[in-house]
Amino acid sequence: MERQRTKRGYNENNCFGRHLNLSELKEEAKELENVYLLKENILPYPRPEFHVTHLKHDTNGKGLRGIKASKGFRDPDPLGLVWWNLMVRPEDIQSAEPRLLDQIYPDRTEEQAQKQQSFLGKFATSPAFLDSSRLGSYRFTFPLEEVLTAYSQQLCSGAQPVMRVFKTALYKQEVMYAVLVHSPANQELFSGFPLLTDEPNAVCAYRDGRFIWRPEAMCGTHSFELVYKRDENQVEVNELFGFDRPFYVWDNVAITLHVEEGQVLKFDAERLRENLTYCGKGTPITTSPGSFYTFEYAEALVNDLWPGSESPLERSVNIQAS
Repeated sequence: MERQRTKRGYNENNCFGRHLNLSELKEEAKELENVYLLKENILPYPRPEFHVTHLKHDTNGKGLRGIKASKGFRDPDPLGLVWWNLMVRPEDIQSAEPRLLDQIYPDRTEEQAQKQQSFLGKFATSPAFLDSSRLGSYRFTFPLEEVLTAYSQQLCSGAQPVMRVFKTALYKQEVMYAVLVHSPANQELFSGFPLLTDEPNAVCAYRDGRFIWRPEAMCGTHSFELVYKRDENQVEVNELFGFDRPFYVWDNVAITLHVEEGQVLKFDAERLRENLTYCGKGTPITTSPGSFYTFEYAEALVNDLWPGSESPLERSVNIQAS
């Protein structure tokens, strides 16, 4: 893997052009001796398939001012990459449960399905699923279709954007799968990265206006064990305690949009405000502590930047930590 230092000062180990599942990543990164990745005997946990229709972009006060001034999103660095993450909502988790159970027990009856208690939300405890942010107190949440349509119209001359497998990045405990989105005009620039295809076992794919995410590790701390009741075609959740709750890696998917220097992915000012919420500070943070504010301070800055808005700043509501 290729090691580099991020602009926020963190070590990042990259495998460009591939999305490695955990087995592949353990082999690729074995010389790094990552204590989280190399843990063995992790008790069973679910491997669902999420169909994600929304993206989120977290930022701090400086970033918020820049977005408002630019009327959209751009990269202040010459790389020209604007980063978003998949926004998995409670309804996405709910809809993933029957898909997973049908895969585990394809012959389960309607009566067995009716008796099955909800379980997937208990495992959605990594930072990828929580209300909190590790990047700053402000979150923009947009429908994926709206972002891609704006990107197509503004930066692709109306053509469909191209999606490629950008990289797998390994941090101390986090695994990030990055998808690159770019204009067809830049095919030659990014031809070294494989096209994103809808393979059955791919960690991430794109299909029918949605990103398909098959997480390799949903939990930061493994507080529950998935128990298979094969005689009943159901699953149960067993809570773990004390030293039986291991830390393991957790993964997420980032979508990076190529926005060339001098370009901005623009949205109406009111639309930006409508999609803006406040986030509490997550852990571990990946930026300076000064990027996080009290709700009152954050609200005052938003009111200053959007003085005509009558809507109060709301708190981000996604999935609460158990």
